[in-house]
Amino acid sequence: MLPVVSIVGRPNVGKSTIFNRLIGSRKAIVDDEYGVTRDRHYGESFWNGRRFNVIDTGGYLPDATDVVVEGIREQVHIAIAESDVILFVVDTEGGITSLDKAVAELLRKQDKPVLLVPNKADNDERTLNATEFYELGFEELYPISAVNGRGTGDLLDELVSRLPEEKEVPETTTPKLAVVGRPNVGKSSFVNALLNHERCIVTDIPGTTRDSINSKLTYEGKDYILVDTAGLRKKRKVKENVEFYSTVRTDRAIKECDVAILMLDAMRGFEAQDKHILREAEKYNKGIVIVLNKWDLVPDKDTNIHKEFEEYIYSRAPMMEYVPIVSISALSGQRIHKVITVADRVLEERKKKISTPELNDFIGRILKEKPLPIRRRVPLKIKYGTQVKTSPPVFKFFMNIPEELPANYRRYIENKIREEYGFEGVPITMTFKKK
Repeated sequence: MLPVVSIVGRPNVGKSTIFNRLIGSRKAIVDDEYGVTRDRHYGESFWNGRRFNVIDTGGYLPDATDVVVEGIREQVHIAIAESDVILFVVDTEGGITSLDKAVAELLRKQDKPVLLVPNKADNDERTLNATEFYELGFEELYPISAVNGRGTGDLLDELVSRLPEEKEVPETTTPKLAVVGRPNVGKSSFVNALLNHERCIVTDIPGTTRDSINSKLTYEGKDYILVDTAGLRKKRKVKENVEFYSTVRTDRAIKECDVAILMLDAMRGFEAQDKHILREAEKYNKGIVIVLNKWDLVPDKDTNIHKEFEEYIYSRAPMMEYVPIVSISALSGQRIHKVITVADRVLEERKKKISTPELNDFIGRILKEKPLPIRRRVPLKIKYGTQVKTSPPVFKFFMNIPEELPANYRRYIENKIREEYGFEGVPITMTFKKK
């Protein structure tokens, strides 16, 4: 297990910029607007032969009572508790503030190393002025400029010297489940219900989760990574830079996951943006599960209501009937673990392998049921097929005139494959080559 370093400080001192520099990518959203970093945000860094995890936190405000600010404050406390070393970031440009003193008071109570990091020390004058921060009661300070990298080498040298030894754990390939959907459909509530603690901030404010948040889940002896993403919005509504970066990050989460769990609000129905998310997951050949949240609020539930919801969704997204649909209530916990059971089934379906002899016997049978058409007086012929890949499944078929194969016959082959072999929740890729 890797050591953990948390980055803590008042708002707008450059914590996310430092985080991005330490992990070497633009993973955290950086913006001048307060509250952009709301949840704990994890990344991995490497320096002088040592690897360690880094946690970016939201700006700490000790006394404010706004629901989001209270959530951020709780997340900072959790990050501090998880940490082996804490980077206390202040701003050389703004000098010491009462908020800095409040954070310093909190950190002095911690029984773990705290490195004081005056940020924005872009020149010699600001580096010299950073000495005023000794007033906060810490023995050493490390002035840096997160923007241009000045001083970060010395900081990292000291940081890795304070890290505990890395604990050896066996390496495993843990499947990643991305919880995606429009804002305020209950994604964070679902993740929290599964994890049984406040891993993510949950409020009634749409768009609270702006970055993607990774959490580890163990269920029935199996490990998973849950990714709680920012709510996707229609692009014409993405006006702020923050919303833009969040949308990009959610798209990236879909690309990097193994299974995309599309969460819908059962009271709001299935909208164009939901269809877009499904198409994105299908385009990247991800496993897909649809979850109807807030099922407890659906009135007049009878034995047919779930089937009616399924038919409604499939009518809005033709060709997606292979995607399983689960109804849950994240608030009450009703059937939330069934989502993981179904997602695990989809993961297994992605790994399914059909042998070449079996596939060709199958192709021979379905060609007899529905013969290939004739094009330009030449009968189309599929000579043989083979599955060339799993996770996701990819099939390659060799035929005489592949460019003449009609789209409806391609769909016929896919439907027959699904009837015979399943592949529930899994997009199938088929290529047709000339032989």
